Amino acid sequence: MGASAPYAFILTFLLYYIMAKKQKAEMAAEEPVTVAPSKKVVKPQIQDKLYELTIHETPIVYIIKSRGILWFDKEKGYEREIKYCENQKTVFADEMKGPQRMSHISFRDGKLYVPKEKQILQKFLSMHPDNGKKFAEHNPAQIAQDDLEVLELEISALNLAQTIDVDHAEAILRSELGNEVSKMTSKELKRDLLLFARNNPVLFLELANDENINIRNVGIKAVENNIINLSSDQRTFTWASTGRKLITVPFDENPYSALAAWFKTDEGIEVYQTVEKRVK
Repeated sequence: MGASAPYAFILTFLLYYIMAKKQKAEMAAEEPVTVAPSKKVVKPQIQDKLYELTIHETPIVYIIKSRGILWFDKEKGYEREIKYCENQKTVFADEMKGPQRMSHISFRDGKLYVPKEKQILQKFLSMHPDNGKKFAEHNPAQIAQDDLEVLELEISALNLAQTIDVDHAEAILRSELGNEVSKMTSKELKRDLLLFARNNPVLFLELANDENINIRNVGIKAVENNIINLSSDQRTFTWASTGRKLITVPFDENPYSALAAWFKTDEGIEVYQTVEKRVK
């Protein structure tokens, strides 16, 4: 009995050790294994493409340059010649092999259709220096975005135009219509202001937010009403009654913009207040 006790202890220890190892292995097997997501490589979409001329006048046939074009290679750090050859698998002249069959690239009625099979031509057009200047790839999404921006500008301009009072409307329209605004009724001013906002929203918003527009209008009306004189060379403003000089217009500056800026100075503010009362 005494001799078997150590063997019983060793057997028990071995059984416990084996069971513990098995339990640990089972727990490890149950733990979730986190696998890093593989990076998805986005390949360029191979598809037919349509290119359109963006120049104002669209001829029946318009041929773009297809050889002798230098393109800066950022990776290599120098310029490389690119050209389009129908029988080559590259646009780079230094990579071409064998005979080079040149081809004209012609837009007809302002359009150039390039099927998906002509990947080299599509790549050449994407690298062409006239891309974005004289022609562009037809992009419905971009066209929609551009149209949306124009519509939003028109809405902003029209909304602002509806809040503008008659005096401010007159000041804005005077920059476009000149002295004609002096003969217009308030209804005509509001109508033409809305039309101006709709047809040229960018310029309208610029003028409507110009803090000097009303001051400039006072200066123009002062000249129209013979309160102030502007010399024939557009360089000098004087009092009409006395001939006393008020301001010399800086070279290459709009005279009424210069007068409006002067009206805001310590010297010009009193003149402005006097003129404003008289034109009203």
